[in-house]
Amino acid sequence: MTRVAVNGIFLNVEVTGEGPILLLLHGFTRDHRAWEPVLPCLEGHRVLRVDLVGHGKSDSPVAASRYTMAHAVEDLQALLHHLSVDRFGLIGYSLGGRVALHFALAAWEQMWGIVIESASPGIEDPAARQTRIESDEALAQSIATDGLEAFADRWQAQALFASQSQLPASALEEQRSHRLENSTVGLGNSLRGMGAGAQDYLLPRLHSIHAPTLFLAGALDERYAAAAPVMAATVPNAEYAIIENAGHTTHLEQPDAWASHVVPFLAKHSEAAS
Repeated sequence: MTRVAVNGIFLNVEVTGEGPILLLLHGFTRDHRAWEPVLPCLEGHRVLRVDLVGHGKSDSPVAASRYTMAHAVEDLQALLHHLSVDRFGLIGYSLGGRVALHFALAAWEQMWGIVIESASPGIEDPAARQTRIESDEALAQSIATDGLEAFADRWQAQALFASQSQLPASALEEQRSHRLENSTVGLGNSLRGMGAGAQDYLLPRLHSIHAPTLFLAGALDERYAAAAPVMAATVPNAEYAIIENAGHTTHLEQPDAWASHVVPFLAKHSEAAS
């Protein structure tokens, strides 16, 4: 585990394995450990798991202005430069998937393959986007006033994660304990600057991504299952897969099914890149 100075903050990165490089970006409230259920299937790659700003052991700046998609992309570019990485595959889930879309728009030429799991291209309707901004602000304030434990329970209770009820209690408790290690400032500012409301509407721009791309979503996660084929139809060299009996966090709920789509995709395109 290494903390790397990038653009005035430190990002934490866990580097394991050897082979074609994979950069993994976790979802909101999680950190690099969120990928542990699928790490075994990524053997044969040099895997870089980053804690995004405001999460895990990366810094949580007080200034909300430091939390934007543009800053996140610049930070990742600086991190990869520090690690002497020129070409890589990219996997992002939820918040990490939205960061990955912004990163791909900025630098897809460096990417031999992209996997986007349970992510949205943004909110098209300005009124709906404003409503989401206000909702994210209220949630950010609740983290500060109610504390992380109350927030973690409220977050897990969302309908978005209802399908996780099929998981063992130990897996849910581990996930909760990891969430509680975050910073209230980091999570609150992440919602303000990198939440779904703050994100640009990207669908009209996705046609400019020409790296091979796989969009994934769980069949029980209807909103994102509907978004995956729409995004895949927009990106020139893209495909999509819907994972049965999975909700929002497909790599946690159905790791074997996740791997059945991701591993062949990575093998095909990392070989083409090498």
